[in-house]
Amino acid sequence: MLNTPLGRFRLLGYLEGASFLVLLGIAMPLKYAAGMPLAVLITGWIHGALFVAYVIAAILVASIHRWSNRRLAGAFVAAVLPIGPFVFDAWLRRKEQADSTGAPPS
Repeated sequence: MLNTPLGRFRLLGYLEGASFLVLLGIAMPLKYAAGMPLAVLITGWIHGALFVAYVIAAILVASIHRWSNRRLAGAFVAAVLPIGPFVFDAWLRRKEQADSTGAPPS
């Protein structure tokens, strides 16, 4: 998975998506319900770094695989939605499978 730019992009997508869910589902409640702002500080930094890495990886993969601007925009939109990277990756896998078999994507 890590031996190609696309594989690294996919891994970053999963990590970025998971960090966003942890930020929203665990760190934010800890900050506001338990008075633990450090949880958001640490998780926010991790998520921010992963977000930047995901965007850079998307641009790199888009240039290597000659993605359309629309597909690249989809990756960017996915990055700001809580489960977006997971949905985008599933869509991308279906699209790639359809492209390799010549069948229309579902």
